[in-house]
Amino acid sequence: MRSVTTSTSHASRRARAGSRSRVTILRGAAGLLVVFLVAELISRSGIVSEVFLPPTSVVLLRVAELLINAEFLSAILATLQAWVIGLAICIAIAVALGVLLGSSGAAYSASRAVIEFLRPIPSVALIPLAILVLGNDVEMKIALIVFSTLWPVLFNTIYGMHDVDPIAKLTAMSFGRSRLSTLLFVSLPSAAPFIFTGIRIAASVALIVAVSAELLAGASDGLGRWMLDASATGNRPDLVYAATIIAGLLGLGINGVLVFIERRMLSWQPALRQTREGSA
Repeated sequence: MRSVTTSTSHASRRARAGSRSRVTILRGAAGLLVVFLVAELISRSGIVSEVFLPPTSVVLLRVAELLINAEFLSAILATLQAWVIGLAICIAIAVALGVLLGSSGAAYSASRAVIEFLRPIPSVALIPLAILVLGNDVEMKIALIVFSTLWPVLFNTIYGMHDVDPIAKLTAMSFGRSRLSTLLFVSLPSAAPFIFTGIRIAASVALIVAVSAELLAGASDGLGRWMLDASATGNRPDLVYAATIIAGLLGLGINGVLVFIERRMLSWQPALRQTREGSA
């Protein structure tokens, strides 16, 4: 009897969570549709010149055209290449450094002044230095991505290591586990949700920095460079708006993939398990 009641309760929760998820998606789609319609009306009515705000219908048509344009897709791939390499390097460095600083109070205290000095420096302020040292090719973009994305992953890893239950670590060591084994099988799994949060934040920042570097530094290729050329040669605001929308969709897709990975890898977490059940 209890099993039937529990199963009914789980099914009810899944149904409610699924309903909330559908309502959220529909509201978001409705809000987006309203924004597009308002922009269309403003442009068509002449309140704002089409030179500055092309009609939404025209922009969406350009979006469809760009998605099958080989030159544009090549620019997207160039940006994604820098994004992937920079983010991978960032994760490798930041997680290892975060585990060290989060596990050692002495190391954290000794490095805190240096970290607090470097962290507030805007990545765009380093573009002239990066161009001087690395040129304006992919190496420059990767270096800026690594610098800008290091901090969210690093600090989330440190916070995650600090949040590990000390009793769990003492229990593992009392059963004969070494410090390394306790770190790998107790501390890191406990800190994993914090680390994934940092990676998701860093992924969005990395895309922003990659496109910004291409725009401001005049990189040889990439989405930012393509947008710069479209605005400078031919004065095509519809293409710039279309490329901007695609960049937003790209960021949305990246976040969706990371959320999917997080739910699968950390499905043992109660909050994520409930979310997964709700979306089932």
